[in-house]
Amino acid sequence: MSRERQTDWPRKTREILTVFLDSTRWNGFVFRDDDVVIATYGKAGTTWVQQIVAQLIFAGRDAPVGELSPWLEFPMFPKDAVLGSLAAQTHRRFIKTHLPIDALVFSPRAKYIYVGRDGRDVLWSYHAFHLGFKAPPPQVMEVFRSQGLEPSPPANPDVRQYYHDWLDKDGYPFEPFFAHVQGWWDIRHLPNVLLLHYNDLKADMAKEIRRVADFLGISLRAEHWPTVIEHCTFDYMKRRAESVAPLGAANLEGGRTSFFHKGTNGRWRDVLTAAESKKYEDLAAQKLTPDCARWLATGEIARS
Repeated sequence: MSRERQTDWPRKTREILTVFLDSTRWNGFVFRDDDVVIATYGKAGTTWVQQIVAQLIFAGRDAPVGELSPWLEFPMFPKDAVLGSLAAQTHRRFIKTHLPIDALVFSPRAKYIYVGRDGRDVLWSYHAFHLGFKAPPPQVMEVFRSQGLEPSPPANPDVRQYYHDWLDKDGYPFEPFFAHVQGWWDIRHLPNVLLLHYNDLKADMAKEIRRVADFLGISLRAEHWPTVIEHCTFDYMKRRAESVAPLGAANLEGGRTSFFHKGTNGRWRDVLTAAESKKYEDLAAQKLTPDCARWLATGEIARS
C-alpha cells in the first residue's frame, strides 16, 4: 500500500475570500514532487524562511525571492500570471501561503514548513507593516471590487488599541490567529511537515538552516555554508530588500526597502501592562492545546 493511502492527509473543507486571501487560487494547482510550501500566519518569519529555502536551493547564489516565491492566494496579482510563472520555473519551486490548513489544498507530494512566533511579536510586526500601507492603486482597487472586496481600513496608530482589537475581534483586521496555529500544529506528525519557530531562528540560525536542509534533502558543499548563512541574516536581507521582499511590499510607504522593519521580539514588553499581556496568554490557554501553547510561546516541543 502506498504512503499516500496509509496516511490521513489534511482535506480542504472551506474557502476564504478577503483582500489578502483567495483560497480558490490553490484549487487545481499542479504540484511537483519536490515543491516546497512555506506557511505562516503572516509576520512570523515568512520572508526569512523563503530566503533560507532559496539559499539552499541555489547553493548561496543570490536569487530574486520576491519574484520566484509568490504568495499564491494573494488576489492583488492576476492568478493566470502567477500560475504561469510557477509553471515556467525549472528549479525547485518554493511558494508561500498564509492560509489555515483547512482552507489549503494539501499535497502529499510537497514539503511544508510552518513557522510559529509569539502572537504579541506577530502583532507588533503587523502593526508596523500595516502603518506603512498606501492606498491601493486604481488597477488593484478594480481587482478587489470586481470580487466584492474592499481594502482594510488604515491601521490604528495606537498600537495598544490595535492589540486589543486584534484579540477581541479574533485576528481583526486579518485572520484568526490561534486557530491558524493550532491547525498546523495538529498535522506536525506528517512526514512532509516541518515546524520552525522564530525564537529558534534567532537563537541559532545556522542550526535551523541545517534542519531545513535535512528536511528538504538538500546537501551543500562545505564551502557554501558560510555564504548561505550570511545571506540569511537580517542585515543582508534588508540591504537586498528590492530582491528579497515580497512584490506586494512595493505598495508600502518607502517601497520594498521599508519591508524589513526590526526583526526583533519583545517590543510589546515596553508597552503592555502585565494585565494586558496576560490577556493574550489567557486566550492562548483557552484556544490552544497545552503543548501547542507552550511551543508557540517558547519554541519548545514536548517529547513523548
